[in-house]
Amino acid sequence: MDPVIEVVALFLGFVSWIMVGIAIPNRYWKVSTIDGTVITTSTIYENLWMSCATDSLGVHNCREFPSLLALSGYIQASRALMIAAVVCGTFGVVATLIGMQCSKAAGDNYVLKGRIAGTGGAFFLLQGLCTMISVSWYAANITQEFFNPLYPGQKYEIGEGLYIGWASGVLAICGGACLMFSCKLGTKEKTYYQPTRETVYSASTSKRDAQSTYGRNAYV
Repeated sequence: MDPVIEVVALFLGFVSWIMVGIAIPNRYWKVSTIDGTVITTSTIYENLWMSCATDSLGVHNCREFPSLLALSGYIQASRALMIAAVVCGTFGVVATLIGMQCSKAAGDNYVLKGRIAGTGGAFFLLQGLCTMISVSWYAANITQEFFNPLYPGQKYEIGEGLYIGWASGVLAICGGACLMFSCKLGTKEKTYYQPTRETVYSASTSKRDAQSTYGRNAYV
């Protein structure tokens, strides 16, 4: 595998892993909309863990969700998927570091290193898929409530936390794809046949015997 591709894939995967860690605690997953509102006295914004409000004076007030079981199903699933994305990203970074050609963790066995790097790419792909499913599912519920004219509650718009999650998912998928499709998982070094001294000696002896036989037959 090309070392440049390894470095690029590791960089993309590491950046995506950091961005997942930034997206999870970000408070602005959804922000209350001002569409159709003449006077706005406060702004409400939420994420997977808490709901916050800011009044016209700039005073912030946040409260965590009191019960996990009382939350909507998509919020619970998004939490689980984001946590799984962090775990997969951690394994992906560690496996890629071990499987790089410049690493001394696996010795000089480049076939084993390629397989470990490919495993790291698979973890990055899982991280990207978990992140994309989580933020896309969350955004789908926001847009569904926003465009529903019969929805009685507060309507929200997509916040910056979801955009960070989408960017993280794209980078993770790109890094994982580079590792998965570029590393040579099944490549083995070719073994070249080197004749031994005994083989060379027996071959020369056979050739000499054949020459002597044909020489005797020439005089018959």
